[in-house]
Amino acid sequence: MYVVKSPLTDADLKTVSEALQGALVDLVDLSLVAKQIHWNVVGPRFRSVHLQLDEVVDTARLHSDTVAERASTLGVSPDGRAATVATTSGIGATPDGWVKDTDAVGALVDALAAVIERMRERVGATGEADPVSQDIFIGITADLEKHHWMFQAENG
Repeated sequence: MYVVKSPLTDADLKTVSEALQGALVDLVDLSLVAKQIHWNVVGPRFRSVHLQLDEVVDTARLHSDTVAERASTLGVSPDGRAATVATTSGIGATPDGWVKDTDAVGALVDALAAVIERMRERVGATGEADPVSQDIFIGITADLEKHHWMFQAENG
């Protein structure tokens, strides 16, 4: 059932919808990973890392909404359900229990790197199919790369 008709060809819509869905899952998971670590970080840099993690959560949530709404705009039903996120995210396992501040920073560096790599692939995949969606991916990637840089500098 299509409620909204996409302006894209079927082939382009397939490419773009896969990219949008993958981005949605990665962003939802990134927000969950950052929040989980935010609640459990300990150590001498607790406060600064704790606050920095919330910045990542805010960025991921903002962009996940943009991605989901872009999918809806194109007539694609976005799927951000927990089961979908758990089975298709590109982010590795999140530490459980208390997380030392240096380990928290390392976990975010790794999580952000995984998402950025997949976002850059989406930038390439959507350029011809839908420059509007590509532009969204470019903006997301820029924001995530800034967070990545800042977390890398934490343990520099």
